[in-house]
Amino acid sequence: MAELMYWEAIRRAHDEEMARDPLVICMGEDIGVAGGTYKATKGLFDKYGPERVIDTPISENGFTGLGIGASFLGVRPVIEIMSVNFAWLAMDQIFNTAAKVRYMSGGQLTAPIVVRSPGGTAHQLGAQHSARMEKVFMGIAGLRVVTPSTPKQAYGLLKSAIRCEDPVFINEHELMYNLKGEVPDQEFFHPLEGSEVVREGRDVTLFGYNISVHWALQAAEVLSKQHGIEAEVVDLYTLSPLDRAGIAASVSKTHRAIIVEEAEPAVGVGSEVMAIINEECFFELDAAPLRVSAVNVPIPYNRQLEKAALPAVKDVVDAVLSQVAK
Repeated sequence: MAELMYWEAIRRAHDEEMARDPLVICMGEDIGVAGGTYKATKGLFDKYGPERVIDTPISENGFTGLGIGASFLGVRPVIEIMSVNFAWLAMDQIFNTAAKVRYMSGGQLTAPIVVRSPGGTAHQLGAQHSARMEKVFMGIAGLRVVTPSTPKQAYGLLKSAIRCEDPVFINEHELMYNLKGEVPDQEFFHPLEGSEVVREGRDVTLFGYNISVHWALQAAEVLSKQHGIEAEVVDLYTLSPLDRAGIAASVSKTHRAIIVEEAEPAVGVGSEVMAIINEECFFELDAAPLRVSAVNVPIPYNRQLEKAALPAVKDVVDAVLSQVAK
């Protein structure tokens, strides 16, 4: 096992797949000479050259469309959109072309692209640079959506996504690039479907994804040590398709569920997970499922207001205590 930072794991996956297959390319703003805003392509420009590590103009719609078109001819592009806030400009290409082309062509064309993009609320980046857009992508038929919470997942999911025949959107989190974790020395591929129980428990299930998995784990520690409540934590690393069977299995075991998400609650991941719980295991519930989410406002720039708008570990603990007391 090697201990790598999140960005180092992504870079290693890039490097291995580019070394294996000359048709794997990378493209995006500042990913070449500069090595990427978060260093995820550091050194690849020098190793593979400007024809395979392509610095693009500031035109998300343009270079995303270019990558999708290349994928029709057998190229396997990894497109980095510097911030998910800028992905709004590429939605027509991703949603109307990449996600639909296999269906609309009767399987004659595929778009095996990977779109990587960091999102989430970092520190004081303001409303237009703090989007949590995973719920938008997961609502598009034909598009896979995954969101790694550890360096190991970041490595394995990217490798699997590059070899997948479907378009895959990888939702990374800006605050996690320096997160350290163990990654196997041997090459491995993380499944693009499923969920993972990262802490066993009996009293309540805490569902999270990317950064909220870590909040859920911290809350579970507090609940165990201070209240004798053993929370199970489930990592929903695949947002589309959601793991219906895994969600139902955990709720059927603990009989309570709380979904922890950094995004606003409306039409979000939590809403969909609650729908699955109600459809799959309604009669297993001892209490109504709850969501711990952001306040439904544009993220403020002011640091104290920013913190007030986002969920915290205490909010998760309080939600569990309110639910268990019923």
